[in-house]
Amino acid sequence: MSPRQRLRLVLVLGSLIAIGPLTIDMYLPALPAIAADLHTTSAAVQLTLTGTLAGLALGQLLIGPLSDAVGRRVPLLAGTALHIVASVLCAVAPNIGMVGTLRVLQGLGAAATSVVAVAVVRDLFSGAAFAKLFSRLMLVMGVAPILAPTLGSGLLRWSDWRGVFVALAVFGVLLIAVAAFGLGETLPPERRRHGGLAAVVRDYRSLLRDRTFVGLVLVAGLAMAALFAYVAGSSFVFQQQYGLDEQQFGLAFGAGAIGLIAATQLNVRLLRRYSPQRILVTALGVGTAAGLVLLAFAATGFGGLPSILASLWVVLAAAGLAMPNAPALALSRHGEAAGTAAALLGAVQFGVGALAAPLVGVLGTGSVAMAAVVAGGMVAAMAVLLTVVRPGRLVEVEPAVVAVAPH
Repeated sequence: MSPRQRLRLVLVLGSLIAIGPLTIDMYLPALPAIAADLHTTSAAVQLTLTGTLAGLALGQLLIGPLSDAVGRRVPLLAGTALHIVASVLCAVAPNIGMVGTLRVLQGLGAAATSVVAVAVVRDLFSGAAFAKLFSRLMLVMGVAPILAPTLGSGLLRWSDWRGVFVALAVFGVLLIAVAAFGLGETLPPERRRHGGLAAVVRDYRSLLRDRTFVGLVLVAGLAMAALFAYVAGSSFVFQQQYGLDEQQFGLAFGAGAIGLIAATQLNVRLLRRYSPQRILVTALGVGTAAGLVLLAFAATGFGGLPSILASLWVVLAAAGLAMPNAPALALSRHGEAAGTAAALLGAVQFGVGALAAPLVGVLGTGSVAMAAVVAGGMVAAMAVLLTVVRPGRLVEVEPAVVAVAPH
């Protein structure tokens, strides 16, 4: 694959995956406004975020095996169409219950783009080559979390929160065109999985029996939980506790995303000298320490908002190093069922994130609640890595690094 072809692949897949972060993050500045407009509580509004993450998790479990059986393009196009319809209906929803239900459907649609994009990368690459391309992909993906709250804040200047969902529907229409004309089929018929439901169950059973794979998936999921705890709590912490307006919140949120993106690009350079497992261990160690420091700052109030932002930046940067390498190590073990493996990985990531988001609300939506869940996710990820994955054994089980030619 030439550099130009690789760049085109990154841009196409990055734009497809971006719909997930945009769906999650774009309405964050509007959460307090939604609560006021629909006469509900902040915890109820945060449950709409949980609904989206639950839809993303469930959708990947369904779409991953389907893409292994019928190819990547059909599930991708159908899922994007579902996302468009759900976005339009969200824009006219009369109550928080309807918004929550439709957000689940939005998540189901966005799941198609997430799982298919990861499966396409695994169709073409493996091992460190996968990690490098995935890091580049996260650069494109990372623009979405930076722009999403800022775009949402801009829309709120001339529209109410419903305008955010209209914008998501328009973006979905653009993605249909990108998917239809910019992405060829990467799974030829001879490599597709057959056997119906029995084969799907067999594939999932094989994955779940692989202790190292399961451990790496849990590590990725718990790191994602820390990230989504920040996503769920940041708007209330920054706007209500520290008094930032919607535009200032967009800037503060974007600063954290910059740290995440910078770390993913640093990962490409680090992979030239260090193994994915070594980077993963170091990143989680730093992230765990930073998470505990964040919790201490939140509990004591020491340093105010700057100390909260600085420690959060380190946690997000550590997550940016961990998130490309844990999936690369996990998916390199099961290239024969890349869609199903990517589905399980994504389902755990978003499923654990769906649990983390309301937990912040239950604990109080303040900085201590957010910091406790962020730190807890990083501590748990490190614990799973050390006790279940056992990094010293990864060198023995990691397969040879290869780049698979595109079809």
